Amino acid sequence: MRFLLILLAILLAPQMAMAGGFESLGLTGTERGVYTVLIFIIAYGFVMTEEFTHLRKSKPVILAAGIIWAHAAILASQKGVSVESMHAVFEYNLTEYAELMLFLLVAMTYINSMAERNVFEALRSWLVRRQFGYRKLFLITGIITFFLSAVADNLTAALLVGAVVMAVGADNEKFVSIGFVNLVVAANAGGAFCPFGDITTLMVWQAGYAEFFDFFKLFIPSAVNYGVPAAVMYFAVPDEQPLESSEAAVQLKPGAIQICGLFLLTIVTAVSFKQGLHLPPFMGMMVGLSVLMLYGYHLKKNYSIEGEDGFDIFNKVRHAEWDTLLFFFGVVFAVGGLGYIGYLELLSGAMYDGLGATTANILVGVISAIVDNIPVMFAVLNMNLDMDLYQWLLVTLTAGVGGSLLSVGSAAGVALMGQSDRKYTFFSHLKWTPAIAGGYIASILAHYVING
Repeated sequence: MRFLLILLAILLAPQMAMAGGFESLGLTGTERGVYTVLIFIIAYGFVMTEEFTHLRKSKPVILAAGIIWAHAAILASQKGVSVESMHAVFEYNLTEYAELMLFLLVAMTYINSMAERNVFEALRSWLVRRQFGYRKLFLITGIITFFLSAVADNLTAALLVGAVVMAVGADNEKFVSIGFVNLVVAANAGGAFCPFGDITTLMVWQAGYAEFFDFFKLFIPSAVNYGVPAAVMYFAVPDEQPLESSEAAVQLKPGAIQICGLFLLTIVTAVSFKQGLHLPPFMGMMVGLSVLMLYGYHLKKNYSIEGEDGFDIFNKVRHAEWDTLLFFFGVVFAVGGLGYIGYLELLSGAMYDGLGATTANILVGVISAIVDNIPVMFAVLNMNLDMDLYQWLLVTLTAGVGGSLLSVGSAAGVALMGQSDRKYTFFSHLKWTPAIAGGYIASILAHYVING
């Protein structure tokens, strides 16, 4: 009942608001304003059912963003707001998106380059050939995913290590099921303590609410978030040995180690541009991309095999996760348009003023289990909240790890459901939700003890 009252207040209360530092239209009670909310809800319904409809998530949200901004422009005109003022808000959203998109594009290009050079395939092959027992493999894959997702995104980390779990557990459905739950929790937890680990963490860093090294204060809470459910699940893992594997070792291609080193240097460059030069981190990432381009030219000239194209950097750019990047575009502009109409300020009042920062930030994590954490965090960032570092780190933690509560709560969970050949499902994950919720609560308490 309380949720319905809050939703009703959001839809009907005509208040003035501030979103992204700009004065909003305050026309949330109008018929056109309510219509934009319904458009967003419908679009997000398609996003949440992507697993069944196979409609890429970027398509409905981009359409919704266009419709929402068209109505926002009409409302602004009816209210007599100048075109220049509306353009300033629109360009603010464009800047937000461009900075993050370029940052992510470089990171994805590096990940694709490492994959093409057999870095991840060699790791998978090594783990398969070692013939670890299921329980030992459960721990190893979880820990690798936890740390890998801190530098790669949680989706990439889960998919890469998920291939290992599928390879060694092909004949043991129970191991794959529990192993994939373990990977989802590890990937989301590992992405929360490093600005490079999750889009939401990156958004908080680029917005300037926390410095680069501040995020490492979340390392122990993130480890607790993973460790609690992992400890519970460990005893349910079959205490058996997988079947013998005759898989041959995978050789690294020329330049594989060097590209890994360049990626680490690119991260250092991005941090240096932000901390030392006070420039957006994406500029440092673009510098790193240029170095990869030049090194790629060296590889193509010196290590190309006759009859093959060799290393082509633009091929790696082409194979970036464009669905994710365009989905992010739709989210930024859809949420930005709703904020301009006035809904973010109302949501801020209902959650943060009504419930208090701590309760609201914990609730953000629960919402992230149902709705993707990207629009949730973008909405929070555009509410212009007056919170201290402890609270910003809390919402970073909860938004990052809250998606582990349900299999559909994060990109990692959705992707692994598709990869598992029905061995890992919504309900097989739901079985472990109480243990994951225990980790969620324990991580919040750990954050309070360490950073509060």
